[in-house]
Amino acid sequence: MTNNDILRRIRFTFDLSDSTMMETFGLGGLEVTRAEISDWLKKDDDPAFQEIRDKEFATFLNGFIISKRGRKEGEQPLPEKSLNNNIILRKLKIALNLMDDDLIEIMKSVDLRISKHEISAFFRKPTQDKYRVCHDQFLRNFLYGLQLKYKGDLK
Repeated sequence: MTNNDILRRIRFTFDLSDSTMMETFGLGGLEVTRAEISDWLKKDDDPAFQEIRDKEFATFLNGFIISKRGRKEGEQPLPEKSLNNNIILRKLKIALNLMDDDLIEIMKSVDLRISKHEISAFFRKPTQDKYRVCHDQFLRNFLYGLQLKYKGDLK
């Protein structure tokens, strides 16, 4: 999945307006224009489409955490220069204050069974033995499960 795909899905799931998205980027420490957001949200085959880079998307996710949970005390986290699905999953989990049981329920809503041990493996350090890479299909199903949870069944 691309950062643009994930950004579009988050916007849809949480009904984020352009103004709200601009505020969210601002909370993360990046001022963006409505035109930039529009270009990031366009379909990949649109001539005006622009790819959102990892650092910009990490800034959005940091702002999303702040918008959902509030600003934490002290120094704010810097956006990662490079993102992977595990980091994106972790940031969404933090923003939405999800516990392992919540993740299990979300995945169950899309007919995927996963255990607490499997979930914890996604959040380990890559150097640990039990670390597990979060593949696109898992993240795609998680985002669809969030959509079902927050928007309801759209069928």
